[in-house]
Amino acid sequence: MTEPETIGIILLLINLVISYKGFKDKLFFDNYMFQVDRVLIDKDYKRLVTSGFLHANWSHLVFNMISLYLFSSLLEQKVGAFYFILIYFISLVGGNLLALFVHREHADYSAIGASGAVCGVIFASIAVFPGIGIVFIILPLSIPSWLYGILYVGYSIYGIKSQKGNIGHEAHLGGVLIGMLLTIFLYPNAIVENYITISIIAIPTLVFIYLIITKPHILLVDSYNFKKRKSTLDMDHKYNEDEVSKQKELDKLLDKISRKGIDSLSKKEKQKLEDHSKNK
Repeated sequence: MTEPETIGIILLLINLVISYKGFKDKLFFDNYMFQVDRVLIDKDYKRLVTSGFLHANWSHLVFNMISLYLFSSLLEQKVGAFYFILIYFISLVGGNLLALFVHREHADYSAIGASGAVCGVIFASIAVFPGIGIVFIILPLSIPSWLYGILYVGYSIYGIKSQKGNIGHEAHLGGVLIGMLLTIFLYPNAIVENYITISIIAIPTLVFIYLIITKPHILLVDSYNFKKRKSTLDMDHKYNEDEVSKQKELDKLLDKISRKGIDSLSKKEKQKLEDHSKNK
């Protein structure tokens, strides 16, 4: 029998160790990140789990781990170690499966981060403790968890619909729904006691996922505001955009070499080519 918070702390430490390894070892990072063609073509299903323990950078990692720490204690005390682990990993895999479905035609799409699992923990907590407050680290204010849930779902739906190309919120939305529904399944009384909060969060989430499945063209909505804010892409998927950009740059250099020879490269281009070879 584990003490309350033990599993949450263990998961936090595992995230720290594996993410740090990924920061230092690009080959390790590439072998365990989520990537559509590696899952669908190579049947490398472990990536649905392992990608959830990799992060893009320290700020990405710290943000997710602080969120996990803040919500894990109450939930673990309520549901116990086994169910806490179940909520965490099913939310993680479920979020990645939703991202996999949405991006099934985008072979080079990749992602990393524990956000799907952390969202599952957060919204499972909201399902059983709707009265708890959410305290923002930067701002000295607190809002009810149910209001946070509504705002979060709305933001995720907007993010999916507006971000044509690198869509940044499917894993979050999948984690939200699975974490909440799994908790309701385990604790049916929650829906009786907190049915208003749960309905306000779950219904729009379910409706939007249904629309994704039946009418995927709804995703193809260009957003003027999104074009102006490309630098604020969700961190889970910012890595994917960076990798695509690097690959395009490398392809241009290789094309120039094939047409004019390596001596045609400038000193700066040769340095870029050397940098790319070191990162492979």
